[in-house]
Amino acid sequence: MTIRQPIVTVAGHVDHGKTSILDAIRQTCIAEKEPGLITQKISYSMISKDEIESLCKDLLEKLNIKIVVPGFVFIDTPGHAAFTNLRQRGGSIADLAILVIDINEGIKEQTRETIEILKQNKLPFVVALNKIDRISGWKHEKLVFQNINNQQDFTRKEFFDKVSSIITAFSLLGFDAELYWEIKDFTKKIALIPCSAKTKEGIAELLAILCGLAQKFLINKLSLAEEAKGNFLEVVKEKGVIYYDCILYDGVLDEKDYMLIAGLEKPSLIKIRALFQPTPKGFKKASKIVAASGFRVFLVSEEEIPAGMPFIGIKEDQLSNIDVIEEKKQELNATIQNILKLDKKGIVVKAESLGSLEALITLLKKNGILIGRAGIGDINKKDIAYALTSLADDPLNAVILGFNVKPEATNDVMIICSNIIYRLVEEFFKWREEKEKEIERKKLEGITFPCKIKILRKCIFRRSKPAICGVKVLAGQLTKDLSLMKSDGKPAGELKSIQKENKPIETARKNEEVAVSISGITIGRQVKEDDVLYSDLSEKDYKRLKENKKLLTQDELEVLQEILEIKRKIKPTWGI
Repeated sequence: MTIRQPIVTVAGHVDHGKTSILDAIRQTCIAEKEPGLITQKISYSMISKDEIESLCKDLLEKLNIKIVVPGFVFIDTPGHAAFTNLRQRGGSIADLAILVIDINEGIKEQTRETIEILKQNKLPFVVALNKIDRISGWKHEKLVFQNINNQQDFTRKEFFDKVSSIITAFSLLGFDAELYWEIKDFTKKIALIPCSAKTKEGIAELLAILCGLAQKFLINKLSLAEEAKGNFLEVVKEKGVIYYDCILYDGVLDEKDYMLIAGLEKPSLIKIRALFQPTPKGFKKASKIVAASGFRVFLVSEEEIPAGMPFIGIKEDQLSNIDVIEEKKQELNATIQNILKLDKKGIVVKAESLGSLEALITLLKKNGILIGRAGIGDINKKDIAYALTSLADDPLNAVILGFNVKPEATNDVMIICSNIIYRLVEEFFKWREEKEKEIERKKLEGITFPCKIKILRKCIFRRSKPAICGVKVLAGQLTKDLSLMKSDGKPAGELKSIQKENKPIETARKNEEVAVSISGITIGRQVKEDDVLYSDLSEKDYKRLKENKKLLTQDELEVLQEILEIKRKIKPTWGI
C-alpha cells in the first residue's frame, strides 16, 4: 500500500498563534506579513520525513517512534469567526488537526466553534497549548515534559492551574483531555502539548505526537485513491506568466492529465502544460504530483482561474466518456452552489478567492443579511448596476462589499472595501445602522433636529443683511433654514445657506467648519465671535424627538438635553 502524506489542519481562535506555530516548524516568518496579523486564506506548508527526524531525533528515540509516513502537509486555516466554512473545508480534506490554544487565555468562542467542526467531521486532533513562555518565571528548555519539574514552585503552580482550567473546559464540551505524557490510551483522551512558537519549546514534541497518532490510527486511511482531487489556492504571476499554487489532497496528478475546474457559472476542462513541485529553494519541474502535496501548475488557458476553486484530475483516455465527465461536472457544480446560496435579492459581495467569498457569505448570512449577487474579482459596472436596482426597493441593499479587491469609481451606491474581513463586516454593519437611522429620520421631515455651533474667530465676512461668518459644528447636523438661539434662549436669526470650500452644501456634520449666512442679526450686537448657538426647537419638535430618541446620535441627545435646560430657564413647564 502506498502511503500518502497526512494532511494536518491548524485551527483555533484568532491571535492564539496558529501561523506562528507553523513558522516555528518551517522556520519562516509568515505571521508578520499577514494583514492585521490574521490569516486571511488557507495556505499550505510541507515538511518531509527527513526534516521531522532531524528536528525530533532524540525525542523519537525516547518515545520509541519510527517514522513511516513520508511527511506532513499543513493547512493554515484562518481563525476568525468569519472563516467557519474554511475550517470545515480544511477539516474535510484533513486527516488530523492541531487545535491551537493560548494557554493563558484558554478556550474562546472560536475555539469552541472549531471543536464543534472537528467533532462534526470526526477529525482526530491534538491541542497545542501555545505561549507557555508568557507564564511568570518560565525557564526555557527544548523539551517541556522534562523541563516542567525544573521550574520554580510558583511557575509550576501557575502552569498546572492553567492546564487544569483548560481540561475542565474540555470536560464541559464532552472531551477528556490530558497532558500528553500522562496519557496511556490516545484513542480515549485528547493530548495537550504545551509549547511556545516564540522559543520553539514543545515543537518537536508536537511533531512526534502527530507522527505517533498518524501511524497508529490512520495508516489505513492514508492509501492513495485513483482519482486526483484538490483545490486551487492562489494565482501566481511571474514575468507575465500565470501559474497556480494548488493542493492535491488525494490521488496522483500527471503532467499529461487535464484538470476539470469548478467555476461560478460552469466547470472548465483545461489541459496541464507543466507541473512543479515545491523544494526548499523554490519549485522544480515534475512529471507527476502525488498526494498529499502542494504544487504549482501551468495551464493551457487564457482565462484566469479564481483562487479557491476545487478541481478533479481527468485522464486523457477519459475525455471521450461523456457520462463520466458530466457526472464530475455536476459534482463540482453542486459544491459551488452550496457555497454561494444566493437570495432573490440582497447586497453584492465580491472577494479575491472562493474561500474568502464563502467566508464572507457565511458570516453575513449568519447575521440575517440577504445576498443577491456574489463573485470573485474586482468590483465592476455590472455589480454597481445590480446594486442600483436595490435603491428604490430597499436602500439597505444598495451596497457592495469587497474583500481584498479593487472598487469601481462611483457615487451612486455605497462601496465598502477592506483587506481584513472582520473590519469589512464591522464597517458594513456600522453603515447599515447609520443608513437605517437616516431612512427613519426622513420620516420626521419638517422637524428641527438638535444642533450646536460656534462662531469662529477672525471669520466674520459680513456683519449683517445677512451676516456671513465661519462656524464650527460642535454637535448634531447643521441644515439650511434653521432657526437659531443663543445659550440664554434669545433668538439668534435664521440660517439661510451653508458653503464649504466656496461650494453650497445642504448639511454640515460634527467637527466640520463651514461658512454660513444668517438673517435677522448683526454680528457684534446680538452675537459675537466664540458665541455658541443652538437650533431653536419648538416644544412640538422636542416632544417628537424625545419619542424617537433612538434615531438621535449621542451628541444630538446631549444637545437636546442642553436645549431643554435653556428653555426651562425661560418656561419651567417647557417640554412636559
